[in-house]
Amino acid sequence: MTAIVESPTRTPHRTQRTYSRWASLVVLCAGTLMTILDGNIVTVAMPAIQSDLGFSAPGLAWVVNAYLIPFGGLLLLVGRLGDLIGRKRMFTAGLAVFTATSVLCGVAIDQGVLIAARALQGVGGAMTSAVVLGMLVALFPEPREQARALAVFSAVGAAGGALGTFLGGALTEALNWHWIFLINLPIGVVAWLAAVRVLEPDRGAGLGKGADYPGAAFVTSALMLTVYVIVGAGDRGLTATLLLAALALALFVAFTLRQARATRPLLRLRLFGSWLLSGANAVQMLMIATMYGFQFIGALYIQRVLGYGELLTGTAFLPAPVAIGVLMLGLSARAVGRFGAYRVLLAGLMLIVAGMALLSRAPVNGSYVTDVLPPLLLLATGFAAAMPALTGLAMSGAREEDAGLASGLFNTTQVVGGSLGLAVLSVLAASHTDDLLAGGADPVTATAEGYQLAFQVGTLMAAGALVLAAAVLRKRQN
Repeated sequence: MTAIVESPTRTPHRTQRTYSRWASLVVLCAGTLMTILDGNIVTVAMPAIQSDLGFSAPGLAWVVNAYLIPFGGLLLLVGRLGDLIGRKRMFTAGLAVFTATSVLCGVAIDQGVLIAARALQGVGGAMTSAVVLGMLVALFPEPREQARALAVFSAVGAAGGALGTFLGGALTEALNWHWIFLINLPIGVVAWLAAVRVLEPDRGAGLGKGADYPGAAFVTSALMLTVYVIVGAGDRGLTATLLLAALALALFVAFTLRQARATRPLLRLRLFGSWLLSGANAVQMLMIATMYGFQFIGALYIQRVLGYGELLTGTAFLPAPVAIGVLMLGLSARAVGRFGAYRVLLAGLMLIVAGMALLSRAPVNGSYVTDVLPPLLLLATGFAAAMPALTGLAMSGAREEDAGLASGLFNTTQVVGGSLGLAVLSVLAASHTDDLLAGGADPVTATAEGYQLAFQVGTLMAAGALVLAAAVLRKRQN
């Protein structure tokens, strides 16, 4: 008890306590870095994976979606389980699962093994990510230190994007695509050993408190089926597509009814009574769908139309996440404090719309410097402004007792938005390209025009986010 008393006679205890907290922050950031890095490192290696394993263009999106769907679908459940069994236990177990399944991805020699291993990776990623924010808030309860810790955490996230894109290109070109997964082995082992040693154990509330397992099964199945319907729409008839879509809708309805009646629901439906929280999540889904679709389609455009190799493609993306990290740590917080979260959010979304509109005109004989870099910087600046402002608005719309659940919902919406955006834009691009090829178009021209259509739809998504934010979030100008 005396170790936490604010007294100059307790300096040794305070020094040790501060060291262990910041060491814990390093461990938590390392685990998060690995999951973020994995989400970005795959993008640049997509053409190599497609060529080696024979994926179709729409099927290639499942290399990403197989990871994102269990990740997003399980965040609420594993977050609840972390409260019950202890967050450290959940975090270390997630690291172990993620590291082991990374090795399975790295040694995969056919499509089925890779997709199955990626799905298990998503489970491990959810186990690791769902409890990190709760652990950080508990480690740094004092507002000023908590702000510093969260700033470091956000910067690491942006650095993970930069490092993942660059490493994806470097490893694929220097070795092969298998190493984009195998690199997680040394990182994961070191992070797991450090987590076991550094993180303070917590008992948790006990499994007797219960969790809504049927609800988790409903929502995860619904999400997986929804993306499957979108990705495979071009390969099946209209009747089959409508039947599968109806089944996905029925699963979502079953999940909603379950949450209304469950003693300990996975998602309290009263959260959606807040227009601010609901609106912020809807805006985020459209914004993240745009940004994630851009990252996937943009990498393919640079490789397949501009003719860049994997290493140059990874290097070409470096300005975006670097700019995001710098702006998030520097200007974003001050801008929100001066102009309010609502105005900063709208300004950021306007920049995203402008960036996507410029990309939708990217030509066949384009140039990185004139046709890719300017919209890339617009998108990075817009995202750096919009994301912190949107997060603040969303969390301000939740009651104090619902803050943890609101955070889990916000994270889930982010993952689902990215997955659905990737599915929609990749299918549209591939379908339009196939139609042009069937009409006798040049392959490079057909590919470029397919990507242009995807960027145009992404522009509409971003514009939808802007209109929705202006209409729904205007009541709160923080």
